[in-house]
Amino acid sequence: MIELRPVIFVIGILLTVLAIAMVIPAIVDIAVGHPDWQVFLVAAFVTLFVGVSMMLTTRASLRRFSIRQAFVMTNLAWLVIVIFGALPFLFSELELNPVDAFFEAMSGVTTTGSTVIVGLDFAPPGILLWRAILQWLGGIGIIVMAVAILPMLQVGGMQMFRVEAFDADKVLPRAAQIAGGIAIVYVFLTAVSTLVLWSLGMSGFDAVAHAMTSIATGGFSTYDASVGHFDNAGIDWAISVIMILGSVPFVLYLRVVRGDLRPVFSDTQVRWFLAIVAISVGLVALWLYHFDLMDPLDALRYSAFNVISVMTGSGFATADYGRWGSFVVSLMFVLMFVGGCAGSTTCGIKIFRLQVLYATAQAQIHRLTQPNGVFFPYYNRKPIPESVATSVMSFFFLFATCFALLAVGLGMTGLDFITAVSGAATAISNVGPGLGDVIGPAGNFATLPDSSKLLLCLGMLLGRLELFTVLILLAPSFWRG
Repeated sequence: MIELRPVIFVIGILLTVLAIAMVIPAIVDIAVGHPDWQVFLVAAFVTLFVGVSMMLTTRASLRRFSIRQAFVMTNLAWLVIVIFGALPFLFSELELNPVDAFFEAMSGVTTTGSTVIVGLDFAPPGILLWRAILQWLGGIGIIVMAVAILPMLQVGGMQMFRVEAFDADKVLPRAAQIAGGIAIVYVFLTAVSTLVLWSLGMSGFDAVAHAMTSIATGGFSTYDASVGHFDNAGIDWAISVIMILGSVPFVLYLRVVRGDLRPVFSDTQVRWFLAIVAISVGLVALWLYHFDLMDPLDALRYSAFNVISVMTGSGFATADYGRWGSFVVSLMFVLMFVGGCAGSTTCGIKIFRLQVLYATAQAQIHRLTQPNGVFFPYYNRKPIPESVATSVMSFFFLFATCFALLAVGLGMTGLDFITAVSGAATAISNVGPGLGDVIGPAGNFATLPDSSKLLLCLGMLLGRLELFTVLILLAPSFWRG
């Protein structure tokens, strides 16, 4: 049997942090005189009581935290935080049903950005801020998980970053120090982003909310029209830059703080990411200009924002790109799966896995053309271990399988083809909006049946926790011994 006391102790700490976070929107509601402040305070009290009780009743040592315990802890932590994070949605004046409340919280914590709330323009400020806080907390949680947990669990090739994150990184050698340093950078970038957005014309409240969801590449907005509500070119470009900043490995920021800029420019993952973004933005802009849909400057502005938003999994929108033609829709669908860099707030397949797959395929082609030669795939000028290549290829297979099963399952709930396929893609890639009139950039997930929403929640969790972390719990051998 797996000793669960250390797991429960850690979850208790996380719930305590969540309870403290609930006080912030309560204060905001009190300031504007909205009665939902009572909901947040009661939810905070319940969450704090459960969290402290977990810590006091377990008091376990964390020095011998096994890999199996880490798998269980990662899954339970995300699930429990979603359940308690849904309490304000459930009991607020929005009166969401349990499935909708759970969906909204899951979308927030996994930084997906899909929403079932209609009428965001008139929603209580506390709820709007709570959505942003959930995504912000989810973003920092994802970074810490990618740096400290997934490399240890050897999930989907993430073990390749274990050496880079701890052994070879001379900046902050211990995991706790790295996590602390990343948290400081994360808060700093959020604060700077808030000031920039405020200076460009956003209200203080909107600037805080959009800064938090932009750096977390989450995509929750305070308006139904998303960022398109502001119709401000400066805001569009600023959020585009913030989304890119959230898509870069945060470990690199620690090196920049110490004055070492070389890793940022020499990291092939960052270069690939920026190259794919630039090529995609250019192609969409040329398409929009060629078909006289926009003038050159507007074409570049709208293509840059929406391409970056989809590729990074942010899910913001300034226009309904579903009406820009078949080429743009097809490209956006493909970009949903790409994602950003490992160790960032983004999800999807991630750039480094595309690099590993490309290098492995390239080496295999060389072996076929020159049977007597010896060829090795490389990543960042280092040989790729066979175990990493195998993990990445397994991840690709499992990702495709889960996407297909999820799409079929959504189709069985009665959704049309476009909604089912794009819904599966946006959920497992944690993007936010799908394609089509129902869940596209101008749509909403509120009209979907509860069965579809629960399947989408499963897809969000699978994508956020890198598939293997969740599915390994289904293996009987995991629970033996």
